Amino acid sequence: MKIIIINGPNLNLLGKRENDIYGDQSFSEFFGKLQFKYREVELSQFQSNIEGELIDKIQEVGYDYDGIILNAAAYTHTSVGIGDAVKAIETPVIEVHISNVFAREEFRHVSFISPNARGIIIGFGLQSYELAVESFLAK
Repeated sequence: MKIIIINGPNLNLLGKRENDIYGDQSFSEFFGKLQFKYREVELSQFQSNIEGELIDKIQEVGYDYDGIILNAAAYTHTSVGIGDAVKAIETPVIEVHISNVFAREEFRHVSFISPNARGIIIGFGLQSYELAVESFLAK
């Protein structure tokens, strides 16, 4: 099984920014543990702060992978283009958020990805990614 995690803007700062919301672990530390736990899965990851690069990556893997775990971060709430890219591909997408976006600012309550995602996992910290992997394994 081939799964990619695609992370959007500012998620490269995990472990450094707003630890009260996002925790104190870097994504690369977490990702190493995830790869170790799911050795039977070909896990890869991609991060960009640039909307077009995220769309390009979704299109690149959207026909060859078994699953995409997408945390588009702030672009979730603003990018029609990312939502359209998710709609256009065949690979199922799980939308993930580290924080509970519904407990935050009202603009974060809107997602352009959700209508086209297989499912959404919100508010379980970095464990949200693990739950998404589990959801693909259960299918």
